[in-house]
Amino acid sequence: MEDAFRVYLKKLEETKPVVVCGDLNVAHNEIDLKNPKTNRGNAGFSDEERGKFNELLNAGFIDTFRYFYKDKEGMYSWWSYRFKAREKNAGWRIDYFLVSESLKENLKTAEIHTEIMGSDHCPVMLEIEV
Repeated sequence: MEDAFRVYLKKLEETKPVVVCGDLNVAHNEIDLKNPKTNRGNAGFSDEERGKFNELLNAGFIDTFRYFYKDKEGMYSWWSYRFKAREKNAGWRIDYFLVSESLKENLKTAEIHTEIMGSDHCPVMLEIEV
């Protein structure tokens, strides 16, 4: 599935730069979830899923939040409804804006709006000059 998605995005990129936004259901790095050690191997944080995410980035896409905030900790976009996870900020960053490498110079900012309630996710934002 991930391979087909990457091939599809690269095909789109043949005619125009690509912006991908959504819940990709994978926390890419340990910094992207509160409890990486206890979640290692679980759905959303398996080596296979993280490896496929690496392949996508290595194919020429940028994780825009990490582009601006390489080492920023505690920034999550999803929390379980259980165990007061949001209140404790025990979350995962699984919602992304990815862009084609060719758009790098157009990136202005990326944000995660943790203050906005409404579901188990919060909005993510990308400002890009087009």
